[in-house]
Amino acid sequence: MQSPYFMSESPTLSDPLSEVIALLQPRTVFSKQISGAGRWGVRYSEFGHPSFSAVLEGSCRLVVDGCPALTLEAGDFVLLPATPGFTMSGFDAVEPTRIDPKVTSAPTGEVRHGTPEGPPDVRMLGGYFIFDSPDAAMLVSLLPTVVHVRGVERLSMLVRLLGEESTGQRPGRDLVLARLVEVLLIEALRSTTSGDAPPGLLRGLADAHLAPAVRQMHGQLARSWTVAQLAKTAALSRSAFFERFTRTVGIPPMEYLLAWRMAVAKDLLRRRDLDLTEVAERVGYGSASTFSTAFSRHVGQPPSRYARMSG
Repeated sequence: MQSPYFMSESPTLSDPLSEVIALLQPRTVFSKQISGAGRWGVRYSEFGHPSFSAVLEGSCRLVVDGCPALTLEAGDFVLLPATPGFTMSGFDAVEPTRIDPKVTSAPTGEVRHGTPEGPPDVRMLGGYFIFDSPDAAMLVSLLPTVVHVRGVERLSMLVRLLGEESTGQRPGRDLVLARLVEVLLIEALRSTTSGDAPPGLLRGLADAHLAPAVRQMHGQLARSWTVAQLAKTAALSRSAFFERFTRTVGIPPMEYLLAWRMAVAKDLLRRRDLDLTEVAERVGYGSASTFSTAFSRHVGQPPSRYARMSG
């Protein structure tokens, strides 16, 4: 995928959410149809990779570890960017069947839970994918634990396309699946951009004061930002901006900026299209030596060695 940092760095074109998705480098691994009827329940242990579920008909109950219980209905879409442990079931109390997704082989047909015969109480498309980015953990930490979207037809359409494409063997399948997953992620996350989101990038982008500062950081990554300059962009005092950013995004502004610069630097180094001085300039460092020192401290190895090992 073309890195967003080979394009214009105009702040008006910056889209932090799209940039995070681009750097995550998602690719589809597996999707399947799931149905349940009668008394049923499954308990999935922590998986670590992103997973999703789209309810095609009926309803069921979802409890993700550390989060309130959800009732899922037809048309709902759920995204778990890191997939902690969770339980999915019907509405009758039942001891759930335990499943470890790391060792369970992928089924070839529809997975049926509960009563095997008759019409299902719920039918859904579920699946997971992989983030290829070495900075996936940092980037995922900026996203909510659970993304639950209801009544967004665009998402339903994308899920149907994903299901059709994943079960076929048409030319260009892998490329189409990769693009569909990217769009699906962006649609799901933009649909939950609100002040009710947990601390992270989505909540920051929903904040009228912080959003311009976040966009400026992404749009002018090469600029030598200070907290005072970012606070001015946010129309807040320095102390108010620092406190609000830390509370809303979950980390202090300069820590966010450093983590983002290093994530972009890794992406540029892996591509090997630029020399070290150019990479340093792209991510806001005045010299290759200053950048090398900061990169080594943050990553644990010099950028030249990182580039060689990532090739």
